[in-house]
Amino acid sequence: MYQEYWQLAAKPFEPVFDRRFFYQGEAQQAALHKLRYAVESRRGAALLAGPSGIGKTLLVQVLGEQLEESVGPVVRIVFPLMSSRDFLVYLAEELGAPPCDPALQTVEESWRRLEFFLDENARAGKHAVVVVDEAHLLEDSGLLETLRLLLNLQHQGRPAFTLLLLGQLPLLSAMHRFAALDDRLEMKMLLKPLTLEETSGYLNHRLEAAGATRSIFSPAAVQMAHQLSQGIPRKINRLCDLALVVGCATGQHTIEAEQLQSVSNELLAVSAAAA
Repeated sequence: MYQEYWQLAAKPFEPVFDRRFFYQGEAQQAALHKLRYAVESRRGAALLAGPSGIGKTLLVQVLGEQLEESVGPVVRIVFPLMSSRDFLVYLAEELGAPPCDPALQTVEESWRRLEFFLDENARAGKHAVVVVDEAHLLEDSGLLETLRLLLNLQHQGRPAFTLLLLGQLPLLSAMHRFAALDDRLEMKMLLKPLTLEETSGYLNHRLEAAGATRSIFSPAAVQMAHQLSQGIPRKINRLCDLALVVGCATGQHTIEAEQLQSVSNELLAVSAAAA
């Protein structure tokens, strides 16, 4: 809609995974390095926490592109509000564990399927990864003990898979309350909101990846974007995308702080009306 006006080859703030637009700041690089180490060193479990919209899922998607061929399968669970039975059945299916005949879908059957598959997978020189997104909800669904027990599955004394927990900040408190699983975590990482300097780098990177050849956001607009978004990439994307739409419609040469404030006010007004 606005690409031709701003002389862009693509929309810079789309909420989809595109490796070209991944901004690897210092914190992202450090977390990515640790996650890769945890998986490729075949550690049992690791945790990545941060505010909603900070980019945890995106980071793991990038991780998936960097892993060695010996890593796999990689299963991502995005809805952890399940019973232990349903979780184990789902996990066995997603990993590709051989089915039983007849299929009873009991806890015992799913456990045997997982045990058999992970052992065979390890014998083949592979290492599975189980990513649980929205892991701050695990305490509500009572799955923390289930995950702890799953970590008992080993091959020749080493973990048969790596568990990666991704969640919002309450996940850290949940782990503190459930020390039995917390003690099994090899490492814990916290992604913090972007600083003003990082917000500027984030905007520039995404705009350049989209084909921008000039500055589109003024320095004051960058500062306003950081202030309004509190350094959360998802909020930055939403604000800046709408600002480009409005700027195109009103014939602006650059995006100024006033346009971002106006967009933010409109979003807040709509949210208030919906409430």
